[in-house]
Amino acid sequence: MSRVSLFSAPFLLGFDAYEERIDRLSRATDGYPPYNIERTVDADGAEHFLISIAVAGFALADLDVLWEDNQLVVRGKQKDEADRQFLHRGIAARQFQRSFLLADGVEVKDALLEHGMLVISVLRPKAQKLARHIDIRSA
Repeated sequence: MSRVSLFSAPFLLGFDAYEERIDRLSRATDGYPPYNIERTVDADGAEHFLISIAVAGFALADLDVLWEDNQLVVRGKQKDEADRQFLHRGIAARQFQRSFLLADGVEVKDALLEHGMLVISVLRPKAQKLARHIDIRSA
């Protein structure tokens, strides 16, 4: 049985990849770790985004940031130290994966780990308006 969705409308040509991305992101509903997204706009119209993720307790070697196929994936994995004995463990050594869907043309610039916050800089340059005259050929 085929699945009917909004993206299967005949006037939305080439948008089927977006449906796949939205499905992939909708499966990642865990709220850990918490994050903020800030947006600023330059005078020339370029948008800058700062994604701040609270990763207290994670070292630089415990984190991985991957930008692939219009998706930004942040992973964190801490190693349990067997030689440490906890009387109380309220801070879990928990692994995570957080995904962000990026629009076409968006670029990930850099990532900075400071004071327990991983800050990822993302840039969307001002989109150039494209208009082209299409010549009609005769058969």
